Amino acid sequence: MEAQNIDVSVVVPLLNEAESLPELVDWIAKVFTEEKINGEVYLIDDGSTDESWNVILALKQKYNWVHGIQFLRNYGKSAALQVGFQEVKGNVVITMDADLQDSPDEIPGLRKMIIEDGYDLVSGWKEKRYDPITKTIPTKLFNAATRAVSGIHLNDFNCGLKAYKKDVVKIIEVYGEMHRYIPVIAKWNGFAKIGEKPVQHRARKYGTTKFGLERFVNGFLDLMSITFVSKFKKAPMHFFGLLGSISFLLGSAGAFWLLIEKVYLSMNHLHIQREVTDQPLFYLSLTAVIIGSQMFMTGFIAEMVSLNQPNRNDYHIKGKTD
Repeated sequence: MEAQNIDVSVVVPLLNEAESLPELVDWIAKVFTEEKINGEVYLIDDGSTDESWNVILALKQKYNWVHGIQFLRNYGKSAALQVGFQEVKGNVVITMDADLQDSPDEIPGLRKMIIEDGYDLVSGWKEKRYDPITKTIPTKLFNAATRAVSGIHLNDFNCGLKAYKKDVVKIIEVYGEMHRYIPVIAKWNGFAKIGEKPVQHRARKYGTTKFGLERFVNGFLDLMSITFVSKFKKAPMHFFGLLGSISFLLGSAGAFWLLIEKVYLSMNHLHIQREVTDQPLFYLSLTAVIIGSQMFMTGFIAEMVSLNQPNRNDYHIKGKTD
């Protein structure tokens, strides 16, 4: 393969997939040959405890365009993808899972949508799934929530089979468990042309799934996190300051009302049924003032931290004249 002009880079994160790797890489090699694709494959071993790494070393001897990276321990799929994205050299980058549920036969179609149709990112859509109902129902809920928050109309955000322009993977940062939200991250980094392609989903041939139901709970928490960070990373005071100001003003208004009421009753010699400190509104108002002050200070501190970030003014430039 000519390293200086690689058409397609395939990134495969894996954990204990020694049985499926030879069949997967042979299949990718067949697609590369038939489609005359100058490609490379990065196999990211995310702390496997089986023979996955030895299999990768053997595949490297068989195909010089296979590259392996082995983590010392399990860091998660996002970490594996991020490391792979940093290494790839292809004009089109395709990610897929190692369990053979994603078909390498989809590579030419995904590449075409990036190169010829001009998409920044294309996400696979498993119209017919071979997953148990305990996985499909939470997936539908997860996808609906992500569509509502992000405004991106994809049917399957979590499909591991995706294609990207090289610029996308070199700019975005994937961390934690954010691999589920790569289309969202890409959109908020300015890559707005996001498409979807129905892809074949195959039944698992070897081993068992590495994901449990807890990933869906974490997924919703990650969605809240990435939404906040993307919108308020540069100006956290816009979030904390606004909520803090509203809380402070409501609390102050409640306290002012109680004060005016007591002064009015006293001046008109009317019976005061309860002292100010005996009324629930007093404590609600006091709590609102305290919370408002704390949120405002949180925003102020977050703003100061943001000001001291070395990459605060790093912006992604699409074009530039001489």
